Amino acid sequence: MSAPGSPMSKKNSTPTPRLRLAAPRGGHLLPGGGPAAKGTLHLIPVGLGDAPVDSWLPADARALAARLDTYIAENAKTARAFLKQVGAVRPIQEITIHTLEARTDASQLREWIKPLKAGAEIGLVSEAGCPAVADPGARVVDLAHAGGHTVKPWVGPSSILLGLMASGLDGQRFAFHGYAPVNPEERARQLKTWEQQSARANQTQMLIETPYRNGAMFGTLLASLRGDTRLCIARSLTTPTEWIRTQTIAQWKQGPAPDLDKQATLFLFLAA
Repeated sequence: MSAPGSPMSKKNSTPTPRLRLAAPRGGHLLPGGGPAAKGTLHLIPVGLGDAPVDSWLPADARALAARLDTYIAENAKTARAFLKQVGAVRPIQEITIHTLEARTDASQLREWIKPLKAGAEIGLVSEAGCPAVADPGARVVDLAHAGGHTVKPWVGPSSILLGLMASGLDGQRFAFHGYAPVNPEERARQLKTWEQQSARANQTQMLIETPYRNGAMFGTLLASLRGDTRLCIARSLTTPTEWIRTQTIAQWKQGPAPDLDKQATLFLFLAA
């Protein structure tokens, strides 16, 4: 559009009428010109442990979670426990819970979110922490965006973010790898590769382990990484037994091993 007083504006003193596409009341237009669906996919965090729900989930998110009647969940059992915590307004057995697995077919996911086209609201929850972050729920979010639906993230606990915040390691460049190989030799090689990556890019490396193997992972970290590499152990985040400590590998070797048995733990390290 030309500015008032420019040669173009003087020449075309009568503006040319334009066709305007009206969005339906309460809606908006997609880039292609069609009306966007009014359904909403709510991304609702769940607890990392057994702490009271009001200590980690805001009141408005609890109220929203309590009234939804359809969920897509990584684990139906933990989803039902979460619904009891937030005080679901309808009987749990009347709430639809679709169990999401890494191998769930995309056509099934599309079927689950089809009610969004009619303006429905659906909750997405992980087994622990924030959905769609290192979690198969990302596929559901992607399909919701493809369908033009609203995606609403809610505030809540994320072990990755909380651990990174509390580690004192680089919070601008970081990578979360999930699980390291189970085989001891392969695990040691992978940790050394990640350490090289950390040194090259000044990048914090993060990983988790099955809780009963935490002790073995800690031992492999001490045996595989350089003495001046800093290692953070973030155990049982947001729970009464939360414990977080960052030291060099050399310092960790000098003291007693932390108690990590059967407790959710995030391991973070940054090479010097």
